[in-house]
Amino acid sequence: MEYVVEMLNITKEFPGIIANDNITLRLKKGEVHALLGENGAGKSTLMSVLFGMYTPEKGTIKVRGKEVKIANPNVANELGIGMVHQHFKLVANFTVTENIILGLEPKKGLVVDIKTAAKRIEELSKTYGLNVDPYAKIEDISVGMQQRVEILKTLYRNAEVLILDEPTAVLTPQEIQELMNIIKNLINEGKSIIIITHKLKEIKAVADQCTVIRHGKYIGTVDVKQTSESEMASMMVGRQVSFKVDKQAATPGEVVLDVNNLSVKNNKKVLGLKNASLQVRAGEIVGIAGVEGNGQSELVEAITGLRPIEEGTILLKGQDITKNSIRERIHNGIAHIPEDRQKRGLVLEYTIEENVVLEIYNQEPYSKFGILDKAAIAKHAKKIIEEFDVRSGEGAKTVVESMSGGNQQKAIIGREIELQPELLIACQPTRGLDVGSIEYIHKRLIEQRDSGKAVLLISLELDEVLNLSDRIAIVNGGEIIDIVDAKDTNEDELGLMMAGIKRGEGA
Repeated sequence: MEYVVEMLNITKEFPGIIANDNITLRLKKGEVHALLGENGAGKSTLMSVLFGMYTPEKGTIKVRGKEVKIANPNVANELGIGMVHQHFKLVANFTVTENIILGLEPKKGLVVDIKTAAKRIEELSKTYGLNVDPYAKIEDISVGMQQRVEILKTLYRNAEVLILDEPTAVLTPQEIQELMNIIKNLINEGKSIIIITHKLKEIKAVADQCTVIRHGKYIGTVDVKQTSESEMASMMVGRQVSFKVDKQAATPGEVVLDVNNLSVKNNKKVLGLKNASLQVRAGEIVGIAGVEGNGQSELVEAITGLRPIEEGTILLKGQDITKNSIRERIHNGIAHIPEDRQKRGLVLEYTIEENVVLEIYNQEPYSKFGILDKAAIAKHAKKIIEEFDVRSGEGAKTVVESMSGGNQQKAIIGREIELQPELLIACQPTRGLDVGSIEYIHKRLIEQRDSGKAVLLISLELDEVLNLSDRIAIVNGGEIIDIVDAKDTNEDELGLMMAGIKRGEGA
């Protein structure tokens, strides 16, 4: 059997943690091989070893049957291995072509030959169905397009093996569909792909083989066609996982959030949210369904105070907070799980301890007379780490930048729920989380609801919105086009409304 890549008995250690403990993975030519595991199971570490970013303590790597030492990413590139990272490494004010040729600039005499490069990029883009404009600036294109640029970067360097790290974590459902087609095109053109993921639906859609790791250990490799989603889920988590959300019917109380005729400008200085009205009561979860960029961010940023409003009012428990500062809003009982955890949720170079008191460090018991109480802060952090299963090498003293994305997310959710807010705004709360963590976060959100709090949920995962919400508001083109009871609707109907077709109008 011909393998393009074999990773045999790989062990990689970091301070306080064995990230990969004797793991073996073999990739055949022309196959899609999924690497499945919980957040922090060691998936990205294993692939970083293959890409030459880490040197393993033990184990061997073979490429096309020959043993190799991959000392750095340039060696990986020469061996035909390319990696698309979860957080893209692109220069925002460069064009697509400039980003792709960085470090490999083709010269005509002393001048960089952009034209020839752009032409080759256009050809590659056509071959693989990527539809990328070589002259577009990175800052002007969507996240999905940026990902394609990263894929093109590897193809431009003649990669035969592509490693895709959590490639769908940042994509809309439409873009995920397109990415699946791109993966199929790559395979048809003779490439081999390793896809790091914890989304079982996607593994079923594109992968041939699936290797599962748990807590850094190898659990097994299965044939995807012959293995069910729930079998893969229990290999990954080590127990049965429920995909359904258990909840009683809601008993909504008084109105906690009352948004009236709210209009908000977006980054392009035009109205991104028009005349929106919405209420969220104590003891209910109101979900917002919509394709990304239809006014969700503007709504959330207006309520949390991150964005000024043009007109309208925001009331919290009957009190007008339209003009309040962000700190006052937090103090009045608003908590916010932001959709971009690295930009808006954390200070990456701070420790977990420092991050969990960002909003409350100026209150007792965390400080007195302007002096921080380190013991109280450490205790608070420890509680969140234990309750929300935040996995990190060095406990509360871990710098959050070194944690996996899913564990960063759990730290934020823990911090916000521990504020015991009147209104919890959860944006993409489970983006990038594995099934075990998703199940847990869903439980915690229902618990918030059942203890009489108001929850506003914004998610691009339609089944999440349907499963968790009591009522669903559908946004399209910056307007709330309808608000429906979750029990009276389904994915197809929501999809039509998200496309702007009102209920009962028919397609």
